[in-house]
Amino acid sequence: MTSLNLTRDEAQQRSRQIKVHNYKVALDLTVSEKFFTSHTVVDFEVRDGQQADTFLDLRADEIVELFIDGVEKPTEYDAEYGIPLQGLEPGRHSVDVTARIPYSRTGQGLHRFVDPADDRVYLYSQCETADAKRILACFDQPDMKATYDFSITAPRDWTVITNETSTVTDNGDSREWNSRIGYQLSTYLIAVCAGHYYQVSDEWTGTLTAHPETSEEEREISVPLALFCRQSLAKHLDAERLFTETKQGFDFYHRNFGIAYPFGKYDQVLCPEFNMGAMENAGCVTHRDEFVFHNKATHYQYERRADTFLHEMAHMWFGDLVTMQWWDDLWLNESFATWAAAISQAEETQYDTAWVTFANIEKSWAYQQDQLPTTHPISTDASDIETVEQNFDGITYAKGASVLKQLQAYVGREEFFAGVRRHFEAHKFGNAAFEDLLGHLEDASGRDLSWWAQQWLKTTGVNTLAARTEDDGKTYTSFAVHQAGETLRTHRIAVGLYRFDEQSQKVVRTKRVELDIDGEFTNVDELVGTPIADLVLVNDDDLTYCLPELDERSLATLLQHIDKIADPMARTLCWSAAWEMTRDGSLKARDFVQLVARGAQAETEMAVLERITGQAVTALTAYADQEWADAEGAQLLGEAFQAAAENGSEDRALIFIKTLSHLPLVDSTRIYLQGILDNDEDAGLRWKALTALAADGAIGEEAAVREKIAQQRELDKTSSGAQAALQVEAAINSDENKKRIWDELRTGELGNLEARFKMLGLTFTGSAKHLEQFNESYFADAQKVWAEFSPEMALAVLTGTYPFWDKTEEGLQRADDFLAGDMPAGLRRLVMEGRDRTARALRNQRIDRGE
Repeated sequence: MTSLNLTRDEAQQRSRQIKVHNYKVALDLTVSEKFFTSHTVVDFEVRDGQQADTFLDLRADEIVELFIDGVEKPTEYDAEYGIPLQGLEPGRHSVDVTARIPYSRTGQGLHRFVDPADDRVYLYSQCETADAKRILACFDQPDMKATYDFSITAPRDWTVITNETSTVTDNGDSREWNSRIGYQLSTYLIAVCAGHYYQVSDEWTGTLTAHPETSEEEREISVPLALFCRQSLAKHLDAERLFTETKQGFDFYHRNFGIAYPFGKYDQVLCPEFNMGAMENAGCVTHRDEFVFHNKATHYQYERRADTFLHEMAHMWFGDLVTMQWWDDLWLNESFATWAAAISQAEETQYDTAWVTFANIEKSWAYQQDQLPTTHPISTDASDIETVEQNFDGITYAKGASVLKQLQAYVGREEFFAGVRRHFEAHKFGNAAFEDLLGHLEDASGRDLSWWAQQWLKTTGVNTLAARTEDDGKTYTSFAVHQAGETLRTHRIAVGLYRFDEQSQKVVRTKRVELDIDGEFTNVDELVGTPIADLVLVNDDDLTYCLPELDERSLATLLQHIDKIADPMARTLCWSAAWEMTRDGSLKARDFVQLVARGAQAETEMAVLERITGQAVTALTAYADQEWADAEGAQLLGEAFQAAAENGSEDRALIFIKTLSHLPLVDSTRIYLQGILDNDEDAGLRWKALTALAADGAIGEEAAVREKIAQQRELDKTSSGAQAALQVEAAINSDENKKRIWDELRTGELGNLEARFKMLGLTFTGSAKHLEQFNESYFADAQKVWAEFSPEMALAVLTGTYPFWDKTEEGLQRADDFLAGDMPAGLRRLVMEGRDRTARALRNQRIDRGE
């Protein structure tokens, strides 16, 4: 039996033995600032058969009372093994347990935050992957769904938000909030938010479109909507825009999913110190409150926020209504929502080029993850919870979504949605696996997909696709697509031919052919006899998941005319190709830097612009020869970004200033950032400027920097200002300051956002020589941090402080020596990935030097 690291085998055995019916949960949030009391009555039955020996999950400081079937039991228990339930006869049973549980500072369980702006208190729950047991005693696995009764006692001036609407009883100094979840719901999807939340309400009214795949009829329906945030952020909450995008999501999903929104209300709670982007709790989605933009925000930030909101909304159907059986299908849960967010954005919102953003952002994340030594199949090992928690990565989200996009292209858009509707109808309020969805897609499309899972889900790596052509000097005499990779797959692709048009001075598409390819070579007879193109894109329109290989003529066109490629998707595919060539060393880092310096100012897609400028910073600071980077490279990119910031729109200026602040500074950029610090009205930009100047040493000694921090804190008393101040303090470049920050990060006493901002400052541009003192101590401390910190904090701290600054053979050897020892699989994976990224940077620096 286990509780902390539940295994798949244990979960399967438990769900075979036990059917859980209902949880009656009473939480008292008034007893202490450190902990709350949790009283749970679990109503369940042992299925027909032999006696059950199992356990109930709970993470608590203390069990106050414990009754099993009305019989009082000893309260001593070991959190590693949960509450043992031994020798239970078939039939109905109950467990009644009262526990004292600590509030979290790390974003797991019930997290407590005090706003430094006004000392108001905010709580939020986070139960995925298996942290519901930090709030109530439960069978904490996705296939053991139940109903719930919540009774939550909170201070009188608090608001409490759960999955369903509450009735409120006044008890004098406190109030009791009661709600009933009458539908079957997994434990990881329950929600409890409480505190001085500010609320704005609205309603979506629309039409459910009827489809033959579901039993529902077309009808008008309405859903109550609410937004919640901290009181100190209320004046910055752009509720009208958020409600508009929420309603657009409901319009799209009700038109295409064929099943009415299945829960009673739709609340979106913007929570402080949130670990992730958001969490899809049924009827009560929690988001990080950094999505309330109280400083200037770029178009990209608004677009990605909308993407997150639509991602979580898609989960209401795919994940909450129909839930995975076990975490093997985590990829499907997240990939479907990622795909759904992109298609709904593109077809329903102002972000109609969302697939362009997807091609540049999600695909880049997937390609990077898939080329690490720790890459794994999309459908991968989920043998226990610790393993699952390592798989919230670019394979699970981005590669999975990319191959679903490819599958949609293969079976057809309408057939894909028809299969999804069949899936919802067959499994609503239950659990299902990918095999169920694949069967529904086969039924809807009439295509045999038995091969698809093996090719795309059970293998690793990314295929390279390239055009192989012969010509007579004017036209192609043969044209084929060559596929390379460990596993050759079936792809649905489009091949696009582009030429530079002298009259318009644009690179435009002249021919497009869509086809299926399979095996090493596939002839494209339709392109034989067509004029030779200046640019050939073998994955035009980004239909499949692959790395395109550019021929010599296409690469020359890209390098000379990337700013003249008319179509945004074609242009972003070229940017992506150039970046992947830079990462693998076939294009020098300085050439990519020069390409961005020349071409970024003409980029029209703000998400792509933000991405490529960030990639240019990485190319300069990690992949380029550092002597060139600190002098010519910093001057070139700094002057280009400064000019673009000074002469562009506000949205473009924000992007260029943000990336400029992460470059090694030169005289002109120091003066420019000093002007922002002294004169700009936007606190966010002032903090960025101060961080860059402090790290550069332009402010002066540490005392002078701290004086500047104090001045900015007087002007910005928000929690984000406090976090920015932590980053600036950590960015001060002295051996002593870096040692102090390093030691703080290893106490285990920091909250999740405190640690995040301290790490950002610790490793800020220009810090390398002051971090060399930790080259050995990182590996000396790693096992201890992994063992003693919470899983999320251990992962964050050891990832954020990996000695990436140590781009030397000695640094690689230190990692190798560490990896030669015994350690948990998650820690091994983390260090292997850090080593690989360091090795890539070291190799690319040598290539950039011409060695």
